[in-house]
Amino acid sequence: MALKIIKMNPILQPFAADLKMRMDNYKATKSALLADGQTLSDFANGHRYFGLHPAEDGWYYREWAPGADAMYLTGDFCGWDRHAHPMTNLGDGVYELFLPGVDALQEGQLVMTIVVHDGQELERIPLYATRVVQDHQTYAWNAAVHKMADFSWTDAGFKPEKKPLIYECHIGMAQEEGKVGTYTEFRENVLPRIKDLGYNTIQIMAVMEHPYYASFGYQVTNFFAASSRFGMPEELKALVNAAHEMGIAVLLDVVHSHASKNTREGINEFDGTVYQFFHDGPKGDHSAWGTKCFNYGKHEVLHFLLSNLKFWMEEYHFDGFRFDGVTSMLYHDHGLGTAFTGPELYFSMNTDTEAVTYLQLASDLVKQINPNAILIAEDMSAMPGMCLPIKDGGIGFDYRLAMGEPDMWIRLLKERKDEDWDFNQIYYELANRWPGEKVIGYCESHDQALVGDKTLMFRLCDQEMYWCMDTWNGSAIIDRGMAIHKMLRLLTMTLGGEGYLTFMGNEFGHPEWIDFPREGNGWSYHYCRRQWSLADNPNLKYQYLRAFDKDMIAAAKKHRVIASQDKQLLVHNGDNVLVYQKGGASFAFNFDPCRSYEGYFIPMAEEGEYQVVLSTDDYCYGGHGRIAHQSYTATTHPDGRVGFQIYLPSRTAVMLRKIQKRRKGE
Repeated sequence: MALKIIKMNPILQPFAADLKMRMDNYKATKSALLADGQTLSDFANGHRYFGLHPAEDGWYYREWAPGADAMYLTGDFCGWDRHAHPMTNLGDGVYELFLPGVDALQEGQLVMTIVVHDGQELERIPLYATRVVQDHQTYAWNAAVHKMADFSWTDAGFKPEKKPLIYECHIGMAQEEGKVGTYTEFRENVLPRIKDLGYNTIQIMAVMEHPYYASFGYQVTNFFAASSRFGMPEELKALVNAAHEMGIAVLLDVVHSHASKNTREGINEFDGTVYQFFHDGPKGDHSAWGTKCFNYGKHEVLHFLLSNLKFWMEEYHFDGFRFDGVTSMLYHDHGLGTAFTGPELYFSMNTDTEAVTYLQLASDLVKQINPNAILIAEDMSAMPGMCLPIKDGGIGFDYRLAMGEPDMWIRLLKERKDEDWDFNQIYYELANRWPGEKVIGYCESHDQALVGDKTLMFRLCDQEMYWCMDTWNGSAIIDRGMAIHKMLRLLTMTLGGEGYLTFMGNEFGHPEWIDFPREGNGWSYHYCRRQWSLADNPNLKYQYLRAFDKDMIAAAKKHRVIASQDKQLLVHNGDNVLVYQKGGASFAFNFDPCRSYEGYFIPMAEEGEYQVVLSTDDYCYGGHGRIAHQSYTATTHPDGRVGFQIYLPSRTAVMLRKIQKRRKGE
């Protein structure tokens, strides 16, 4: 019997054998991992066994280190005597130590593992450490003893909304002051802003511990430790709990695509071998990122990574994950330089089938733990089946980031005049999906905000933003930038996905780029913060962009726009006009930079009375107030077209809803 993925998408029929192999690999690996009657959730409990754990009469410490000849635990508790506490080899690479007495280890004490390999004594941080801190005098990192206390969660019964509107954020740079922000500051100062804007999901970056701040959290060393530079684990829990109380789901930006090559503070060469977690030889090195690549074919690696997912869900109540670097995982060449122009490129010798199986196991596990969890794949290749259920031949994720969308907008802004845009191509890029698969649409994420790139608003206006964002200051460059900024967001959010994402601050056109403190900028935090005061200042135009973003989100929710089927009504490249219906609303865009159309006929899906509910040109959004919030009657014209005439000014978009007339007696 053919897999459902092929029935949904017959173009994949030539690759039926590859898709069957996908399913066979998944079933075989799952069977090999699990004992009779065991589930993946039963299997993924490494964090409960390994690492430091208090008991009634002492502390247990366990590690898996098959390449070690001997192991010891040292730290403050023993005056850093390297050999005072040898660990016992239990077999199969598992080592154990029991320290008698409940006070054998004290909160905050620093500990270090000594691994003996080939006659060398190696300093290592415990693999399952839940708190890792840096000594600001020596800059060395060590594990800190931390007993996870019971947290008073108040989020029982919380479920993420089905249509995610995602606010991507970074805890450290979420404050305005030039410093590293904290979990508590984010909870108190930023969460209320997100709630006010109407976003129902946050995606937090850089939580898993990483020594190099400027890596944006993408060179993870300690997979079970919440970054200590932002505060204590309980403060992160309080943040998640507060978000849930506000109705906001919390996703963790998880990095299982690669790991830091650091040895002393990372998992690389923990037991003295390069192949404990990673591929040996060149295959284990990511040439572009300078990091290590996991061996997804090794059962112990699967145990570590799957346990990691369960840990973050159980311990911190995360509602799911955005998997970083999925394209890098899926292909032996990491997708570098490959243009995925045909389905044959997804099913070739270049495909890492072991990584595909891991992603299937990960999605299976996450849904076992929480059937309402959200899984998002950062995959620019658009692997078929990424967002289809495993039973249908898919990989089991819910959404794929539509990474081609921001690339398209940047390419158009860089390479073509506004009046030369091809709206047939734009519509195709925004509306095209693999059958049955969902994407998260976005204009820009953190990727477009980093040094070396530009946010949309900064690309549109550049240096003009430094002196022409005052409300009284007229500037043609700023007017154009604000108009296009609003239109691209409305178009992308309504047409570009079954969910939507923005990076914090970009909703109000945050100026400049993100640049983490480094030697090249004098270790400055000037560009590593969010200037919320710009949007709060009534004398600056940033307030208009924020107001539009808020009302756009509210209108999309009210009129059930997100994830509804689109209906293209008009694409006119000559006029630079685009009209379509989505959910309970219709949209008309005039991207022309000069021509305002008096009495422009826009088609509607059916006859009836239509009311303007949102206009990008309203005064409250920094526009010119050229569109009246009135109703229009769509009728059938002699040529058979259904619609009405409207004044459609240049560089504006309008959203309309059909007025449902009351029946008699209602």
